[in-house]
Amino acid sequence: MLKLLRNSSLILLSTLTLLTAGEVETPEKAEVKKADEKVQITKQHLKIAEDMQQNVTTQNSLEATIASLATQMMQNNKMHTHKSVLITSFVRLDNFKKTTEFGRVISESLINELSNRGFNIIEFRGQMAVSVNEKGEYFITRNTSKMKESVQNSFVVVGTYSRQYGKIMLNARVMDNTSGQIITSARSTYEHGLRNDCVIFKDCEPPRTIKIVPEQ
Repeated sequence: MLKLLRNSSLILLSTLTLLTAGEVETPEKAEVKKADEKVQITKQHLKIAEDMQQNVTTQNSLEATIASLATQMMQNNKMHTHKSVLITSFVRLDNFKKTTEFGRVISESLINELSNRGFNIIEFRGQMAVSVNEKGEYFITRNTSKMKESVQNSFVVVGTYSRQYGKIMLNARVMDNTSGQIITSARSTYEHGLRNDCVIFKDCEPPRTIKIVPEQ
């Protein structure tokens, strides 16, 4: 009787060990697992796309638009926070060599948004020394002769804007400066509702004037 109980206990222990260890993974099961992982990744991408469509891509204030761009950049896990990030001015979509105060405001604000999200932002416009005059003290500059000659390997944030009736479309992307690979991207639309956005871009035509001459 004791021998029978002992044998039964051994059998039960062996069964529990097998259940704990799990079944041996066959090539077929490995393929199923791999396919399931792809499905889960696709679901995540669809969820992100749905969230962007409903809550992210269109905003009614400039602050929300900038925050939207930063949030979308974070949703891609390839943008590691430990690598330094350099942010450039947003430029006109029809001319990559022209920007405005609007484009500079976007890039300056992204410095704040991404920095607060834990990314390693670097300021490449720093001079080699602090300059001082009677009006103040200065460190950042756009004078290339006063800047460092190079910066460390980093991601570069570039962006464009396009003016449309009642709105401005912004596109941003993070690129690896060594390979040109796009690490992540973002898109947002700023709906300002103005009939003429020249107030935003400060390029309104001067008011019409009438010349006054002495009567003949």
